[in-house]
Amino acid sequence: MIREMHAAIFDLDGVIVDTAKYHYLAWKRLANEYGFDFTVLDNERLKGVSRMRSLEILLEIGGVSPLDEAAKQTMAEQKNGWYVEYINKMEAAEILPGAVDYIRFIQRKGVKTALASASRNASLILERLQITSLFDVVMDSATVGNPKPDPEIFTRAAENLGVGPEYCVVFEDAEAGIEAAKRAGMASVGIGKSAILKDADMVIPGFQPFLALFLFEVKNR
Repeated sequence: MIREMHAAIFDLDGVIVDTAKYHYLAWKRLANEYGFDFTVLDNERLKGVSRMRSLEILLEIGGVSPLDEAAKQTMAEQKNGWYVEYINKMEAAEILPGAVDYIRFIQRKGVKTALASASRNASLILERLQITSLFDVVMDSATVGNPKPDPEIFTRAAENLGVGPEYCVVFEDAEAGIEAAKRAGMASVGIGKSAILKDADMVIPGFQPFLALFLFEVKNR
């Protein structure tokens, strides 16, 4: 059961907007540059993972010999350049159904909101979609030292909001994010498939059909 919610902390990719397809296209393009393929199934391993760890997984999949840090940094920047090209063409219509309605609903009830994303481009995406104002706090991999499943990004978001972890609910689509929420002492709602997000306190396929489900969880201040 989800506890009383004073703060909601949202992942970005797969929760607010589907930028995963752009990450996938950029990673696949990088893999093809180095002579191997990168499938949709392979891409599942990258969900909720930092950019450099994602690159390491990609290289493992392609059987590429270990590279020095400079070479890996060059590859990561190449991938990110392609990704930024893609997201610079994003429009508000790409926001996932029900996400904005739900965030505005809980804000009207006095719930604080934060974004906690592994993406270094989170602020750019929010600007492109014109939804920066939906969040009281924005945290990304540029503002924390440890990637999920380390709980740092969630604990720091809660600290910045001034809310204890026992009153925070995390909305995540990745196993690493659900684990990070649990390690932070926060409740979690998985967005996606229950078979993958089985450790979440609750799993839903998306916000749109389940908006009413959250009414009882919100503290009406």
